[in-house]
Amino acid sequence: MTKATVFRRAYPEDATIDRWTARDGWPLRRFHWPSPAGRGAILFQGGRGDIIEKYLEIYAHWHARGWSVTAFDWRGQGGSGRLSPAPNVGHADSFAPWIDDLADFYADWKSGAGPHVVMGHSMGGHLVLRALLELRIDPNSVVLVAPMLGLHSPIGARGGEGLARLLTRVGDPARGAWKHNERPHSIKSRESLLTHDHDRYTDEEWWYQAKPDIRLGPPSWAWLAEAFASTRAQQRDPRLLTLHIPIAMLVAEADGLVDPKAAIAVAGQLPDCALVRFGDESAHEILREAEPVRTCALAAIDAFLDARAPVSGQTGR
Repeated sequence: MTKATVFRRAYPEDATIDRWTARDGWPLRRFHWPSPAGRGAILFQGGRGDIIEKYLEIYAHWHARGWSVTAFDWRGQGGSGRLSPAPNVGHADSFAPWIDDLADFYADWKSGAGPHVVMGHSMGGHLVLRALLELRIDPNSVVLVAPMLGLHSPIGARGGEGLARLLTRVGDPARGAWKHNERPHSIKSRESLLTHDHDRYTDEEWWYQAKPDIRLGPPSWAWLAEAFASTRAQQRDPRLLTLHIPIAMLVAEADGLVDPKAAIAVAGQLPDCALVRFGDESAHEILREAEPVRTCALAAIDAFLDARAPVSGQTGR
């Protein structure tokens, strides 16, 4: 294994991967990497279809800075089972169980000296923000990376939501909404939609070859309908204006998967939000991008955490 992939294609020796049981008995695959440095604790949640393994390199960066890092695969994906009879389809009748899972997991996870930071990428960012607005979690600070606060649709968000809702009533709502790519009607490859870094992109396939059961394919029509509805409601939620938890939001303005304009609009409603914008140099997976983007993103997050999530006993700016 090369030095470049040592933190991307192998689990840290002092980390654990086990199971955490949700309130209804559903087992969620959990990753935990404690740090004796006592900087604080980060709970990192990936996006739709993501797996713990995709972010090992990022976990290593924060762990080296003294953070304990924890994550879990959302129910229905990765190593946390499936919600559809078809194992390759990412299905959800409602996003509410994910909010319950996050809230209950957070309550178990938040212990000891802080600060406690919650981070979410893409769908994970949407769910983290939703849990904040619903007062289900109360971290010291939050980082949202390319958050799914709106979706692209060739017929507009309203049209996309209406079509998805119609198709949940015509046939099986748990069937895949499409067969290929991350976004239908796109001439871009899946790789170019996610990252400009080919080597990091291939890490995902390496893990799928090593652990075939963690692979997930397209979303269901029901997931798509719920995603449109949940993001639409979130964009106009009046509680955004009174959410005073410090938030850093990283947005890729050329994002081909989620709507960056919607994210920027939401950021403008938040009282305490540090917005970091990337241009054409970044695709959707900002933290798995080519090194200049990734380095800039991590520097921005680290500076935010140093200022807004100081070590217990220190005063942040």
